[in-house]
Amino acid sequence: MKSAASSRTYVMTKRAESAAATAERILDAAAGEFEDGAAIAAITLDAVAARAGVSVQTVLRRFGDKDTLFAATAERQAARVAAERDIAVAGNLEDAVANLAEHYERDGGLSLRLLAEEASSPFMAAVTGAGRAYHRSWCERVFAPCLEGLDDAARGRRLAQFVAVCDVYVWKLLRLDAGLSPTEYREALLELLEPLTRRP
Repeated sequence: MKSAASSRTYVMTKRAESAAATAERILDAAAGEFEDGAAIAAITLDAVAARAGVSVQTVLRRFGDKDTLFAATAERQAARVAAERDIAVAGNLEDAVANLAEHYERDGGLSLRLLAEEASSPFMAAVTGAGRAYHRSWCERVFAPCLEGLDDAARGRRLAQFVAVCDVYVWKLLRLDAGLSPTEYREALLELLEPLTRRP
């Protein structure tokens, strides 16, 4: 027979799990509204709540306001991207390209939408600024063996080249504008990056 204390613990655990699941649904709904094409400024808490199947009061109780909600949404997305991209093996060009290509196939369109809004939204500018900083640090880690031994000027120039070639806009140019297939994009990226991996 359960004690009163264990029963209370069970109830509290279930409530916490339910609250966490509700929060995830709300975050999914906020992300979904943006991914469907709505600008951040046009997304309402009513729309998010309806999509999540909760009341606006539930959204406010969990996140406080719209800014906090979208900050949490962006933080969750950034954490997911980092977890997926951080598995790329440093010094392995094919692995890095495969990792990057997989990321852009799933999130490239979303990244382009974020960048399109950064000029008109301080919030988006902060999100994309953090994304750029992460992308640069990813390139610095993944291509570290190719940067070793270079003087400061050469290292800075070479890192900038890696950052540029691996940028989402290059993915857009090759995949969306030029119409390359995912496989052709990976091949093209390898051809662009391989000369940069050679020692001077």
